[in-house]
Amino acid sequence: MTKERPELFAWPIVTAEDEQAVLEVLRRGAMSGLDVTRQFEREMADWMGMKYALGCCNGTAAILAAMWACGVGAGDEVICPSMTYWASAQPALTLGAAVNFADIHPDTLCLDPADIEHRIGPRTRLIVAVHYAGYPCPMDEIMSIARRHGVKVLEDASHAHGGLYRGQMVGTFGDIAAMSLMSGKSLAIGEAGMILTNDQTLFERCVAFGHYERTVGTRWAPGVDLQVSDESLRQYAGLPLGAVKHRLNQTAAAMGRVQLRHYGERMAEIQSAMNRFWDLLEGTPGIRPHRPPKDSGSTMGGWYSARGLYRGEELGGLPCARFCEAVAAEGAPCSPGANSPLHLHPVFHTLDFFRMGRPTMVSFGQRDVRQGPGSLPVSESIGEIAFSIPWFKHDDPEAIAEYALAYRKVAEQVDALLPA
Repeated sequence: MTKERPELFAWPIVTAEDEQAVLEVLRRGAMSGLDVTRQFEREMADWMGMKYALGCCNGTAAILAAMWACGVGAGDEVICPSMTYWASAQPALTLGAAVNFADIHPDTLCLDPADIEHRIGPRTRLIVAVHYAGYPCPMDEIMSIARRHGVKVLEDASHAHGGLYRGQMVGTFGDIAAMSLMSGKSLAIGEAGMILTNDQTLFERCVAFGHYERTVGTRWAPGVDLQVSDESLRQYAGLPLGAVKHRLNQTAAAMGRVQLRHYGERMAEIQSAMNRFWDLLEGTPGIRPHRPPKDSGSTMGGWYSARGLYRGEELGGLPCARFCEAVAAEGAPCSPGANSPLHLHPVFHTLDFFRMGRPTMVSFGQRDVRQGPGSLPVSESIGEIAFSIPWFKHDDPEAIAEYALAYRKVAEQVDALLPA
């Protein structure tokens, strides 16, 4: 039986440095200011090698603004993996667009490039590439498809802060990137989001959408910090075009600056611990690491929402749920599946958000891209092909070996779990 080791999983790491940074903002009443947020944005942009960064109140807001900036509107379509958190896709409905869900690859749990191109139609505006559970999407293939069809790419890097795809940081390949920085993520700063792009027009559109206080150009918005170059936006300066307020609370920005300074070192320890776990399980029947090949130049970043891949045919057809139950009985956390496939949720079939008398997915004359059971077989099999594993934040070789042993023990003694 594995001993409980809560110290291995404590996150985020909050020290006196974080506390002092937050208290400084609180004591001068600067929670709704911009000075600390601007500093944090510049540091995030520099860390990722990008020109522009924009802090938002959460990751969902960042994705919504990024979608609008990319031209997504009523009657349009967005392509997104079904296997993701709802915020990767649902903001499209808020903009009157439909989501054409694509399937995932069973080895990466990310968007399968082979299932993208045939979904592109005349109203497709955007592909959302989600680096799911830390695994980097195949960005070379995705970008090639998008460029051939004149479609923009939004990277959702909420699970993969600091991860690399072929030596380049995820979030730097697409036209724009968005990420959550909420307290459960690997780069955790409270409740926050971040937009990153090298495209000035996309950046200005994101600012105009939800940061009314940061645009100048008319009498409505004197003396703030962004001179919008686009006349179509400048005429509206002073009010948010999305009728939303996306400003980041500066207590989170202050914590973010501290967390970012230490993130490289802490991420490296997470990677060491997680790779140690999988190295100990190498060759174990029925389970595979959910990580890129070691010689690929790709990494898992902070390894958020860590998963393993399950291959029940190697274990006599033992259901993944039964495998996980046995592992949990050994004292190691384990549960089958991941997120529920979004393409089956009623929101994407029957929700009438705008009260137009018909589902929002078809409200504005777009083709009907709704999909039912059996349409995305890999996503729908998630409960049989993937399972959760411990997300180690600290590299303790002895303790990690205990957890790995629980998984190996169950896999190697599977006969005891199979029907006689």
